[in-house]
Amino acid sequence: MVKIYTKKGDKGESGLFTGERIPKHSLFFHAYGNVDELAAILGLAVSCTTDKEIKDIIIEIQRDLFQIGSDLSTPVGNAEKEKKIDRVSPEQTIKLERIIDKFDSQLPELKNFILPGGTIPASYLHFARTVCRRAERYVSALTNEGKANKEVLIYLNRLSDLLFVLARVLNNRSNIKETIWKRS
Repeated sequence: MVKIYTKKGDKGESGLFTGERIPKHSLFFHAYGNVDELAAILGLAVSCTTDKEIKDIIIEIQRDLFQIGSDLSTPVGNAEKEKKIDRVSPEQTIKLERIIDKFDSQLPELKNFILPGGTIPASYLHFARTVCRRAERYVSALTNEGKANKEVLIYLNRLSDLLFVLARVLNNRSNIKETIWKRS
């Protein structure tokens, strides 16, 4: 059995899929560390929702997030390694848009900002949305430097919208009224 620890990161470096060793505080690790955190939070949402339709969607998103981690760990421009991974594609974002459109059409129109919350699974999805936005900011920096697949940035942007819609759907299906934001 292979040991879970390698000791290779003990000096503050870790490896990309290319084999390159870089500091653990690199934008790459911030980007896919946040994507990993997002997948874990979505696991919390899955574990406490009874809505099978939403659960299945979230699990599919988690699969995409693992693909995104692989995509991000392979900087753009390494043709040899890029052949060995499955880059995020525009079709994946289009799939998210279709899901957003389907569910958003079932919800009451928003005319105000709402406060995150409601059911526990919906609250986890709101939390996941904020982590998704953080991951998006790091991916944006990598994309700006020409080091990351721009489709990852687009996917994460759309995913945060989907997570917001799914949180609203869960609350709506549980008859939980949204709390409108009002100035204090």
